[in-house]
Amino acid sequence: MQALVLERPKELRFIDTPEPGSPGPGEAVVRVHAVGICGTDYGGYLGTMPFFSYPRIPGHELGVEVVAVGPGVVNVKPGDRCCVEPYINCQTCHSCARGLTNCCEHHQTLGVHCDGGLRPLFTLPARKLHLSPRLTHEQNALVETLAIGCHAIDRGGPAATETVLIIGAGPIGLSALEFAKVSGARVIVMDMAAKRLDFVRNTMGVADTLVATGDARDVEAVARLTEGRMAEVVVDATGSAASMARALEFSSFGGRLVYVGITQGDLVFPHAPVMHRRELTLLASRNARSRDFARIIGLIEDGTIDTRPWITHRIPFGDTIAAFPELLAPASGVIKAVIGMPA
Repeated sequence: MQALVLERPKELRFIDTPEPGSPGPGEAVVRVHAVGICGTDYGGYLGTMPFFSYPRIPGHELGVEVVAVGPGVVNVKPGDRCCVEPYINCQTCHSCARGLTNCCEHHQTLGVHCDGGLRPLFTLPARKLHLSPRLTHEQNALVETLAIGCHAIDRGGPAATETVLIIGAGPIGLSALEFAKVSGARVIVMDMAAKRLDFVRNTMGVADTLVATGDARDVEAVARLTEGRMAEVVVDATGSAASMARALEFSSFGGRLVYVGITQGDLVFPHAPVMHRRELTLLASRNARSRDFARIIGLIEDGTIDTRPWITHRIPFGDTIAAFPELLAPASGVIKAVIGMPA
């Protein structure tokens, strides 16, 4: 069978790889139907993702069908439609013992640290499959992206009386937006791209948007929208060290700042006049937890989250190599691209 491998940055190629054998205890073999492309994949392609290793079969946003299960598997059976929790945790380290499976000390993400789903069939731990028969394969491929935003908003813990400022309106920022709206908080979205903010207003229904200028005017704009209070919760989804360092300026006194984007750069910010004076809380947000997947499946099923606007580009598996550089171009207008795998 054919798989798509990223040999090194900017070098994708198709390879022939054997089909998986019979699953072992606790394992399942799945057929991949849909694969979402996210910022991690783009970062791996460009060589800017700090956790990416090469060569690697990418793909961690997956809509799959169970083909076979190994001994002891009871949560799924052949024929089941599922989404995949791609964070493979060891189950034995101190973090796992505390229930912090998203930041396992020996963590492996499918398609990043170990081979992922850009291949027709593969084997994974069955405990990482979440049954979702009412969702389409494409919807299942969106669940992991939504889970990242779900966890980030949980980290910030906004109340309905508070304001959430989301910096960066890419897929991760938009996923955080979905759950900021669910919390009942007021939401403001800031991005440098006016086209993305048009999508936020016209499709996501958020009235308060700001085109980022990168200077003091941004702080002034947030102050105007909040009557000087600033935002109780700030979520930076940019992955830009410069943006992440400035994000403290948008936080209210006693505010919480959540970094969900990833940067390889150092963050430098003033302590006494901003962080200490306002008694800010800085939070990292990594991956998501199992409970987030079940919650998201339910929110899509009951219509609370509408996935229809999300997918702007659909790509046949065989066209992926040619399409990838095009998706990186700002003019592409991509929100979420999904690769359709061969039947």
